[in-house]
Amino acid sequence: MPGSDGLRIRPFVDADWSQVWPIVDAVVRAGDTFTYDPTMTEEQARATWIEPPPGITVVAEDADGRILGTAKTGPNKPGPGAHVATASFMVAADARGRGVGAALVRDALDRARAGGFAGMQFNAVAASNTGAVALYERLGFRIIGTVPGGFEHPELGRVGLHVMYRDLP
Repeated sequence: MPGSDGLRIRPFVDADWSQVWPIVDAVVRAGDTFTYDPTMTEEQARATWIEPPPGITVVAEDADGRILGTAKTGPNKPGPGAHVATASFMVAADARGRGVGAALVRDALDRARAGGFAGMQFNAVAASNTGAVALYERLGFRIIGTVPGGFEHPELGRVGLHVMYRDLP
């Protein structure tokens, strides 16, 4: 459904990959926010990013059909941990600061609630990713633990790696 700014979040379809891949590639190669191997191939990235059911991968597109961001949501762990969701988000560099990330997080929370999840947990948020940490906190997440030096930032060296959580009432 389109928002007031023309942003529409919808499920990923195979034809979207040609626009999603450059976003994933740029974010992963930068090595400053995700714990993915910066040398991963396109095939590895696709296998990692496209979430199998019961999870879902979505895209955020503008009114012209340009994909500005993408997210994946699903169970954090199988079995006894399957009642807690997790999600990951990537936004194109030239679309940051325009509310795309916030819209993707809200959508993930709505999908998780609709799916009956009790909460949402982010397992690996680099402490140096202050924009994401602030966004998640604004949307009700809290840092429940930090692995000291758990993330090897390409410029800052080892920084903390947060685990963040929020209930889904």
